[in-house]
Amino acid sequence: MKPHTRPPKLPLPIYATGEHDCAYLPDRKARTLFVDPRQPLDSSIYTSLVEQGFRRSGDYVYRPGCHGCSACISLRIPVQEFRLSRRHKRCLKANRAVTVHERTAVFRAEQFELYRRYINERHVGSQMADPTPQQYLEFLTTSWGDCVFYEFREKGELLAVSVVDILSNALSAVYTFYQPSLSKRSLGTLAIVWLIGEAQRRDFDYLYLGYWIAESDKMRYKADFVPHEIYVDNRWQRIAQQPSR
Repeated sequence: MKPHTRPPKLPLPIYATGEHDCAYLPDRKARTLFVDPRQPLDSSIYTSLVEQGFRRSGDYVYRPGCHGCSACISLRIPVQEFRLSRRHKRCLKANRAVTVHERTAVFRAEQFELYRRYINERHVGSQMADPTPQQYLEFLTTSWGDCVFYEFREKGELLAVSVVDILSNALSAVYTFYQPSLSKRSLGTLAIVWLIGEAQRRDFDYLYLGYWIAESDKMRYKADFVPHEIYVDNRWQRIAQQPSR
């Protein structure tokens, strides 16, 4: 494995929001730490922040800072050690005709229409519903990072899009959306398995999957990829087997 130059941990101005309703656990209140939006950032600095449990939404870089709750845990996969499970192999077999294409992070009507259908079915009544093109770009893209859109196609048809940041030594999955009618194809799992392979091809160390919440049904799938590491007490800890359910 080639050595990678890791950026130092940098002192940056960090602020905190007031308490607000938690988007994942409805019975709890949340608080968010965020980097000063006026702070100049680039992919190298962002790599250091991701290594400390941060994540971005558009240009906004944040991590949970809740009082009395630590349910949201950053999770990453050490890609060079990952091995396919039987479930992952079945997913690849079921989607063996799918091809992947890298696209620059600019507005494309076809991608937006797929995103709109996905959001309106998966997030009915939420603040994300009925997005505009501007909201779509402001959520997924960034003005200072290296962001790409990976299209998953079958016979030319767009099935899914995975939005990914290229870091100094890793890929960071920002968001994946797919045709809602094809949920049985496990396209989200396919995207993660493919991104692990892409990180391996780039000789990177990790694929970051954002926050894992054991109590959230929507988030539990991330722990199915083993080994993985979780960021707890300001350090990364290795998990070598799937958690019991």
